[in-house]
Order: sequence, then C-alpha cells, then structure tokens
Amino acid sequence: MLLTRDAAWELLTEYTQSESLLKHALAVEAAVCGYAKRFGEDENTWAVVALLHDFDYEKWPDLTDHPFRGAEILRERGYPEFVVRAILSHADYSGVTRENRLEHTLFACDEMAGFVTAAALIRPTRSVLDLEARSVRKRMKDKAFARNVSRDDLVRGAEELGVPLDDHIGNVIASLRERADELGLRGTA
Repeated sequence: MLLTRDAAWELLTEYTQSESLLKHALAVEAAVCGYAKRFGEDENTWAVVALLHDFDYEKWPDLTDHPFRGAEILRERGYPEFVVRAILSHADYSGVTRENRLEHTLFACDEMAGFVTAAALIRPTRSVLDLEARSVRKRMKDKAFARNVSRDDLVRGAEELGVPLDDHIGNVIASLRERADELGLRGTA
C-alpha cells in the first residue's frame, strides 16, 4: 500500500467530524513531522501515522475500543503493520510497547501538542507565535490547567525521545508555529 497524506486525511475525516479533534490531529502531525525532519526520517510516512493516531476516537472513545477499532480498520484497508503498531503503542494501556523512534515520537508529541495548543489559546493573544517553553512549564505546574493531561506522560515523552523537556516543548512550539494559521493558533500576536 502506498502511504499518502491525502489518503490519511480522507480516512481521518471519514471517521472524525469534530473540529477540535481534527486540529489535534494536525497539531500532532506538525510536531511529529518536525521531529522527522530533525531525525532525517520520512516526513510523509510519519505524517500519516500522526494524522491517523486518533482517527477512531470520536466514534469509539472508550479505552476498550480506542485505538483497537482503528487498528482493525487500518488492517482491513491494507495499512502496513508498522503503522498499526505505532498507533497502538501511543496508548500505554494497549499492551504494545514503544520500540522505535516513530513510536516514541508519536507518544511524546501527542499529549505535548495538545498541551501546547491549550497553553497558546489561554494567552491574551491566543497565539502560539509568542508562546515560550517557560510559559508551558509554568502551566504544567498548575494542576487545574488541562487537568486531563498527564504531566508524567509529558515528561516521559521527552525522556523517551532523549530530549530535555524544555527542548521538547520548544521543538513542539516551533513546529506548531509553522502551521499556526491551519491550527487556528495565529491569534493576534
């Protein structure tokens, strides 16, 4: 099967209608592709995995279904097993351990992209363009802010990448800045 971003987007939008979930997929894609560039990996392949990591979530948000239903659909449609495996591995409860750079990167970028997005949207400018890593670190200490995001997962993601946490936050911010318009994060900065 030829992996294309267009086909991944089509599958994502077939199962996902929520604008916030679509923007999350795009934010994770931006962050994962930023690392693909840094690591000299295939950006297109990594984009496909990032776009599809939560494509089944809107229809099947329960932990007994997500990402397992998505894995079944991907296999039925002929996606390579490494794509299915990477998507399964982003959920700790799936029982699929993360073993390669793509899997670690998807895990590290998934929650961080969402957290950085939330941090940008509460700024007076509602922009990622003037967001700094230290502001994100400060928000991480506020347990009431984005309370559903595991701070341990944010830290562990950076550790799995072998990147200091502040650098990881900065890398994700930089990747989201490149796509600020598409993500609705330009704001008034």
